[in-house]
Formats: sequence, structure tokens, C-alpha cells
Amino acid sequence: MKYFLIAILFGICLFVGFLVSNKYRQRSAFFKALVLVCQKLNVEISFSRERLKNLVGSFDQQTKKSLCGLTDNYLAFIEQESPLDKESLFKNIKFLKEDEKDIIFLFFRSLGRSDVDSQSKELSNFEKRFEGLVTSSAEENKKYGKLSFKLGIMAGLLIVIVLI
Repeated sequence: MKYFLIAILFGICLFVGFLVSNKYRQRSAFFKALVLVCQKLNVEISFSRERLKNLVGSFDQQTKKSLCGLTDNYLAFIEQESPLDKESLFKNIKFLKEDEKDIIFLFFRSLGRSDVDSQSKELSNFEKRFEGLVTSSAEENKKYGKLSFKLGIMAGLLIVIVLI
């Protein structure tokens, strides 16, 4: 019974370490997908002049998965034609910092609000901002992602040693 309890506690520590490291991995993938969204929107708005609803809905499944439902939340806003608010846009997204949410909210709020040339310039500016966030999130993932997983292992081993 004692060893079973020790194994469960070790598994819990390992799982917590995995969850924390996954947060950093998700942030990195999220910002990479946002850069791809900016690039695609910039190209599509400039050349095809397709409706924004169709463009946002046409992202591939990998991009939608990396954005953790952000595009679906934005599409729901477009269909309802109600004011965009942060809570509904970032529903189910817990790994972003508040200043990152502000930048992303500003990005989605500015979509479709100006002419094609101005919108293209805005998309390019946001793309540069998101590339900076990609760099910082990749560094954090590299530094803290592995560290948190290793700390989970170490905490589990410490519990095992103390209880044995």
C-alpha cells in the first residue's frame, strides 16, 4: 500500500511538471500560429479581397488548434455582430499574459476596420510585434519548459526518498 501511494505521488508530481512545461510549449506554438495568421491575412486581403469571415474560417486545422479556439471565438463575434470583448475572445485561453492579451485584442479589434492599404500596413506591424513575442516565448519555452518538467521529476523523487 505504501509503495502504491508513493507511485501515485510521484505520478502527480510528474503530471504537474508536464502541465507547466506544456504551458510554455502552447505559448510558443500560439504565437507562431499568430504570425502565420498575419501573413495569410495580409496576402489574402491584398490580393483576393475576400470577406474577413471567410478568411478567418479558412485557416487549417493545425493553425486553429495552435490558436486554442481564438479564431472560433472571433468568428462567433463576427456572426453576432456584437462588440468584441476580451473575456469572450480569450475564453479557455489561460496561458497568455495580460499585456499579450491586450496586443492580440487590439489586433482582432482592428481587423476589417480600414481600407486595404491601411489594413495591410497594420497587419505587417502586428506581424513584427508577434514575431517578437515568438522569440521571447521560444526562449521561455527553452529555458522554463524543460526546467519545470525536471522540477516535477525532482519533486517526485524527493517525495519518494522521504517516504521510503
